[in-house]
Amino acid sequence: MILARIVGTVVATRKDPRLVSNKLLLVRPVDPSGTVDGGYLVAIDTVDAGVGETVLVVSGSSARMAAGLKDTPVDAAIVGIVDAVETDETSEP
Repeated sequence: MILARIVGTVVATRKDPRLVSNKLLLVRPVDPSGTVDGGYLVAIDTVDAGVGETVLVVSGSSARMAAGLKDTPVDAAIVGIVDAVETDETSEP
């Protein structure tokens, strides 16, 4: 899973028919402190997330296993909205 922040929306008026009626969002991976940690991804929204929210994203075959996406041509899916991230970085490995 990837921790990411939604930074925008993607509008595609012409697309594969299996993507019709699905919201596409632009996300950027972040580290647990919320600092940007990677490039942009376009992800299909399965949880009615919105711009500015921190979300959980799955990619590859896991994305196609998300609710209602079987046999849909997707490589990234938003599967959760994050309420909080807690870390214990004071522990030694």
